[in-house]
Amino acid sequence: MVKLKDGEYIYIPKFFNLEQSNFFFNVLMKETHWKQEKIKMYEKDISCPRLMAWYGEQQSDYAFSGISLSAKPWTEPLLAIKKRVEEECEISFNSVLLNLYRNGNDSIAWHSDDEKELGKNPLIASVSFGGTRKFKMRHKFSPDNFSLNLTHGSLLIVKDETQHFWEHEVPKTKKFVEPRINLTFRTIEK
Repeated sequence: MVKLKDGEYIYIPKFFNLEQSNFFFNVLMKETHWKQEKIKMYEKDISCPRLMAWYGEQQSDYAFSGISLSAKPWTEPLLAIKKRVEEECEISFNSVLLNLYRNGNDSIAWHSDDEKELGKNPLIASVSFGGTRKFKMRHKFSPDNFSLNLTHGSLLIVKDETQHFWEHEVPKTKKFVEPRINLTFRTIEK
């Protein structure tokens, strides 16, 4: 566990071994119902710079940046990943957001996962499969910042008040990067 000013995180680089990571990457790439959503930015609808999918229990709908997502039913591979992550986090999740970063042009801008549906101090568990991408974090009210390289099979757990005080992004890069699938497990309060 790494203590931050106003938060904490845990990073486990090889949470899934290489064989498991390759299996999950390939099956998720083929079986996930990927969609390019439109997001609101500066009062305009623009294509989201990555593909997304939302899975979970019934009535675990989620909305952010003008996007409303209705959960598709869990698949067997997602349940297997979820079970392993829940054992590590000692918490139950009822939903997962999948993002597919196809290349270095795909990204996610600075934001916090602080929507009211996630509760007061949400625990977000992020699993990465595929190409390594830089994950940057910055404090909202001080100059503190840092970055991590999220690798194939890694798990990043962000918890406590972190979402209230920190923002994160996966920036674009001109370097060649392999496609990356990121799963962020969440608990939607109903």
